[in-house]
Amino acid sequence: MDDRLVDLETRIAFQEQGIQDLEAVILRQQKEIEALTRRLEAAEQRLRAVTPSNLADLSEETPPPHY
Repeated sequence: MDDRLVDLETRIAFQEQGIQDLEAVILRQQKEIEALTRRLEAAEQRLRAVTPSNLADLSEETPPPHY
């Protein structure tokens, strides 16, 4: 009985350590995702500023010939 208890305590200790390790990985990945999201948004803004749109604004559009 005593050996089984020690075995269970050992397993729980390893599981707790594994959970802590996984939490650290998840936290690091979340920070990386947030940083990459910010970089992507900044890149999209720069791209929009540099690349002119081929679509004219609705106020600049001339009506079609059948009007």
